[in-house]
Amino acid sequence: MPDRVVFYLEGPSPGVDILIKSVVISSSSPKECQNGSSGNVNLGDENIILNPKFDDGLNNWSGRGCKIVLHDSMGDGKIVPQTGKVFASATERTQSWNGIQQDVTGRLQRKLAYEATAVVRIFGNNVTSSDVRATLWVQSPNQREQYIGIANVQATDKDWAQLQGKFLLNGSPSKVVVYLEGPPAGTDILLNSFVVKHAERVPPSPPPVIENPAFGVNIIENSNLSKGTNGWFPLGNCTLSVGTGSPHILPPMARDGLGPHEPLSGRYILVTKRTQTWMGPAQMIGDKLKLFLTYQVSAWVRIGAGATGPQNVNIALGVDNQWVNGGQVEASDNRWHEIGGSFRIEKQPSKVMVYVQGPAPGVDLMVAGVQIFPVDRQARFKYLKRQTDKIRKRDVVLKFSGLDSSSLLGCFVKVKQTKNSFPFGTCISRTNIDNEDFVDFFVKNFNWAVFGNELKWYWTEPQKGNFNYKDADELVDLCKSHNIDIRGHCIFWEVVDTVQQWIRSLSQNDLATAVQSRLTDLLTRYKGKFMHYDVNNEMLHGSFYQDKLGKDIRAKMFKSANQLDPSATLFVNDYHVEDGCDTRSSPERYIEHILDLQQQGAPVGGIGIQGHIDSPVGPIVCSALDKLGILGLPIWFTELDVSSVNEHVRADDLEVMLREGFANPAVEGIMMWGFWELFMSRQNSHLVNAEGDVNEAGKRYLELKKEWLSQAHGHIDEQGEFIFRGFQGTYNIEIATAPKKLVKTFVVGQGESPVEVPIAL
Repeated sequence: MPDRVVFYLEGPSPGVDILIKSVVISSSSPKECQNGSSGNVNLGDENIILNPKFDDGLNNWSGRGCKIVLHDSMGDGKIVPQTGKVFASATERTQSWNGIQQDVTGRLQRKLAYEATAVVRIFGNNVTSSDVRATLWVQSPNQREQYIGIANVQATDKDWAQLQGKFLLNGSPSKVVVYLEGPPAGTDILLNSFVVKHAERVPPSPPPVIENPAFGVNIIENSNLSKGTNGWFPLGNCTLSVGTGSPHILPPMARDGLGPHEPLSGRYILVTKRTQTWMGPAQMIGDKLKLFLTYQVSAWVRIGAGATGPQNVNIALGVDNQWVNGGQVEASDNRWHEIGGSFRIEKQPSKVMVYVQGPAPGVDLMVAGVQIFPVDRQARFKYLKRQTDKIRKRDVVLKFSGLDSSSLLGCFVKVKQTKNSFPFGTCISRTNIDNEDFVDFFVKNFNWAVFGNELKWYWTEPQKGNFNYKDADELVDLCKSHNIDIRGHCIFWEVVDTVQQWIRSLSQNDLATAVQSRLTDLLTRYKGKFMHYDVNNEMLHGSFYQDKLGKDIRAKMFKSANQLDPSATLFVNDYHVEDGCDTRSSPERYIEHILDLQQQGAPVGGIGIQGHIDSPVGPIVCSALDKLGILGLPIWFTELDVSSVNEHVRADDLEVMLREGFANPAVEGIMMWGFWELFMSRQNSHLVNAEGDVNEAGKRYLELKKEWLSQAHGHIDEQGEFIFRGFQGTYNIEIATAPKKLVKTFVVGQGESPVEVPIAL
């Protein structure tokens, strides 16, 4: 790195003036430098942490609510530096947020990704293991404070551990401090070294090459049990035998994906003498699996007599002793249940075992027709394209007037759709909108928005009577200025861990009052501004308010919200509805839940399926949508994200979900749960990399958006009409009449029947 750089213009003969109108110097990598803040910023390999290994004592470091001390050893010489001669400790900590810190103001570039690496451990207070976190405290020029979690590691008192993570600043802060925190009070945090550098750009992953994928071919040996239990073995000391009388037809979700096959044999594995829930039939399949292929899992299962209540049955995989969920179902009666799920393996395992487990000890288990087969996504996409054309397009008749028929006949017409009206939205957060690149991608590529946290109760009223609507207000203003509709997420959240402490400590009467105040405050303030509300989030997975206030509180929330803002559609919202891997939120359970609310008078107007999904399989997702569709309520994917280290696989996963949603008549909108790296709740799920490059998943999204815009051209017929079939949305039409070219705009609205659009010339 040079110490000094001078740029100058030269050339003309002596005595000839150079007139300079403007000079622009921009960097090609990273491209965001031109928008950066001023100050002592480094973009190379230089560590922005000063005195990172304490070679200069404790200079540049300080305690955050505690003392810091330099050591060459501790614990009677048992603790020594991993590298160098010394390390520092944050000691006399009285709060979990106390730790060691450094002010890095002016040394970080906005919109650049940084990677932080620290070597840490803990000591004292009889704590042998604890979470240690690296956090960034940021203060903006208007005094707004923000805490950015960088990384965390489970540190011990036995050895040094490496903490590593990435972060990015969207805005131009007035002050930035990085610090370590986390362990309980009285436990020292030890720090040996701390490095923060501009993160290296990771080259995009190549598309996986999968030879002979054998789509639709079952990899399970002796699936039909014609050879008894050969190929199967009992997991644990249970007993396997073969019985007859199981279904002869394939489970419905597997039919479209499985290749040529015979009817099922009617034989099943009977598992008896089960003394643990995990006991059941098992088979080794590691040598038959291919990396990066998505596999569908399917079977019929049934439980024997003696169960005291509903039983979970799970098809599981042991991947090098890690548990992977291949699907589960709740069995509560004496009949066969379809179980369906999926999985994908992205790192080479040494062994993979599939097994069926779940019912309580002593309850017999019956398993039939186990199928595990790779999914042909491209074949499914062809089918979905045909479905999409049926569901999302309309016949459009353009009827021209204003000129005599002889002038119109044969005129060339060019129709181009500029905007699809189907809701494609995304989650945004207040800090994102300080980044103009983020805002630019957002407003160009989405027409709906939902806020990540800024409308949640713990954000708008973290302490009783201490309200914060400023963040939500600014996001509302941004969306309004770009004509972007917004969902309100969420009024309440039933999961107890998400409920702020002051709410948890209220008496029953005070809690009821607080709930009504929350409804009144929020819905009065934003009346008419939010098109939807998730009224009480994740009721299938939590019950805080119901436990405290009784069963009817949920319906009361819906009724009150409807009275306060009748214009908003009120949604239920939950996760793992569409993937077959959670019996608490199966489509059947969700339907029961919604009907129960409606019977209590709750004006449920929409069904939210979050869509945080792994290795999605179209027929499984479609099955859930079709089941929920019988309720006649609009279905939205409200928090969609998919995750894979490989961008091409991630793109395929995303395409599965977008095509399934767009091709299903019950689905009326799709919301992504973010799109920008480092600002999403799941790793490896982003469409745009931290510094603004659109990755393969993002490119796939943009390609699909383009595919779902219609174009047509031709000539006006003898009736003065031009007919085409197109998606709903906004169109430009160019008409070449004899004297001139005319450009008009028209809109194709919702509906299935042909629509006539008058065009006055």
